[in-house]
Amino acid sequence: MSKLIKVGIPHGDINGVGYEILLKTFSDNRLLELFTPVIYGSSKAVSYHRKALDYKPVPMNIVASADNSRDGQVNLVNCVEEEVKIELGTPSPAAGKAALKALECAVKDLDATKIDVLVTLPIHKDTIQDKNFKFPGHTEYLQDRLGKEGEEALMILASDVLKVALVTTHLPLAEVPEKITQEGVFSKLKTLNRSLTRDFNIENPRIAVLGLNPHAGENGLLGREETDIIAPAVQEAQKSEILCSGPFAADGFFGSGRYKDFDAVLAMYHDQGLIPFKSIAMDSGVNFTAGLSIVRTSPDHGTAYDIAGKNKASEESFRQAIYMATDVFKNRLSYDEARKNPLRKLFIERGKDDEKLDLTKEE
Repeated sequence: MSKLIKVGIPHGDINGVGYEILLKTFSDNRLLELFTPVIYGSSKAVSYHRKALDYKPVPMNIVASADNSRDGQVNLVNCVEEEVKIELGTPSPAAGKAALKALECAVKDLDATKIDVLVTLPIHKDTIQDKNFKFPGHTEYLQDRLGKEGEEALMILASDVLKVALVTTHLPLAEVPEKITQEGVFSKLKTLNRSLTRDFNIENPRIAVLGLNPHAGENGLLGREETDIIAPAVQEAQKSEILCSGPFAADGFFGSGRYKDFDAVLAMYHDQGLIPFKSIAMDSGVNFTAGLSIVRTSPDHGTAYDIAGKNKASEESFRQAIYMATDVFKNRLSYDEARKNPLRKLFIERGKDDEKLDLTKEE
């Protein structure tokens, strides 16, 4: 029997829908045949949310470390042991502190390979701010903590029908134009192309590149970023044998359904890519951090304070995030194994065959 993949899950913001999603997901114990969940959080928070939701108990194996986790069980690393006041639907410093502690524990274990992949539940980006977390989101935090030399984190929102990557992520809109550079767009295209190939098992992926301005700049009438920066980056990528086209005007591109002709879309900024993505694939969408040696996914929604504790949250995006994380983990293993010393393997096998066929060799 093959070893089950260990999925590390920090609990996110305890005042949001994270625990509701966990309880709903793992009420189906058939999932435990596919992977081993290791939740980083608080047993007290589990009890609080279960009672608030009047939800049936989900058996959990409470452990002090991921080393003690067991296949076939929902494991909970009780890393937030202090009493934390839960205020459903309300951001609070205490909730931010609890979210950061769980995240740090999970990331430490991921770095030590005690877990195989990371699936993060939503955080509140303001309350989690701390001396150890001065980042606009998970993507930037993971780049800082786990990114190796030469690696560049890339946010991809992915589903079966659409994949959207971002050149810039969590930035004020006024700061976006100055961050769009030819080098930056080309670099993101390279990272996206490699991720589609290695992580999603897509051969010769086709990538659409969006413009920054309305109507993709109208040949410079509405802005010159397309002609001076984005188009040259696309041409540079094409010379590197990346199958990409653009820049396209975003409204017409999505409105006409043109996205169906491509394997992925590279958008210039957050809302340009995420508004159409969530309109098309909100329930099944997954936030994937590409470009790093580790695998991290997340549901494509936030803390959902407005429905916290009301038994209205859907667990579908979280479930898809787990499936995607395990699929990417396995795809990478297969991809890397197939390309591991190919020439050496070829010559060794040929040498063995020649030895068997050499009838002139003296006994």
